[in-house]
Amino acid sequence: MFKAKLIKGAAALAIFSSLFSTPIMPIASAADANCPNGYVGLTYDDGPNASNTTSLLNALKQAGLRATMFNLGQNAQNNPSLVRDQVNAGMWVGNHSYTHPHMTTLSSSQMSSEITRTQQAIQSATGTAPKLFRPPYGETNATLRSIESQNGLTEVLWNVDSQDWNGATTAQIVAAAGRLQNGDVILMHDQYQTTLQAIPQIAQNLKSRGLCPGMISTSTGRAVAPDGGGTTTPPSTSTKKEAESMTKAGQYTGNISSPFSGVALYANNDLVKYTQNFTSGTHSFALRGASNNSNMARVDLKIGGVTKGTFYFGGSSPAVYTISNVSHETGNQEIELVCTSDNGTWDVYIDYLEIQ
Repeated sequence: MFKAKLIKGAAALAIFSSLFSTPIMPIASAADANCPNGYVGLTYDDGPNASNTTSLLNALKQAGLRATMFNLGQNAQNNPSLVRDQVNAGMWVGNHSYTHPHMTTLSSSQMSSEITRTQQAIQSATGTAPKLFRPPYGETNATLRSIESQNGLTEVLWNVDSQDWNGATTAQIVAAAGRLQNGDVILMHDQYQTTLQAIPQIAQNLKSRGLCPGMISTSTGRAVAPDGGGTTTPPSTSTKKEAESMTKAGQYTGNISSPFSGVALYANNDLVKYTQNFTSGTHSFALRGASNNSNMARVDLKIGGVTKGTFYFGGSSPAVYTISNVSHETGNQEIELVCTSDNGTWDVYIDYLEIQ
């Protein structure tokens, strides 16, 4: 099952190329002078696929890129040699559930089965169990996160959605990758020709901006240097705040349990807020949320009563969006997340705010 099935019928798969003879390009290390602006996480979901994975790996190798492959357990079970090919090509392998269900609709035992069967399939193929887990559709809750923890897994979402699953063109996928900043992670998929064709341009774009592909840290879920060095520095205070633990204000603000455990802002000027202590005056703010339908939902970020930017959620699939390098006052500051332009056609769902 693939994310595209949530929106439209599966696109026809196409083979991008035959086997490349080009050797692997040198891979960046933590001390690599070619990476002055840091590291990003390239991720590909839903593999391995007999019709496409070999071409994907060859394209990545030819471009000198490494990526994290979030495999479905049933695909790994059916194609163990392709999982080994991923590892041999220098890629990292993560868990993406066994059958790609909506995990938050399952019982805890069903969640556990989806995760453990995938762990076993990948470990059987490679000798090593994954340390990273990406929930299908980005849907998660406290029960799922607890089961992930029990299996030694770090949950990995994304800062940038390539929209390849939603019919994005190669140019649109390249443009999405162009928004990546140090530590960011982009969502892509194994099975689309447009995604395959974007790889050379993504490689060139990263190089021109002084960025390199990195691994995903099991501590933070963010991209770091391939050897685990060069981590991004979090603020000295708490970096993550669940929406349901914030103070609610406005006429209709309330808790929700689907598509995640969080808060809904149902009307104009509904908001959640809390006080954060800052020891430095610049941070990036990542908000996970969604609209209740295909319309664009908007949430303004206010710090100390001053609007610092806006998060836009273009549909009902949960996503993480980041406002980078926000300047603000230090000390105790009230952070507000405000629904500011409700027109009666959508509600805003908020999961958590992460300060980076």
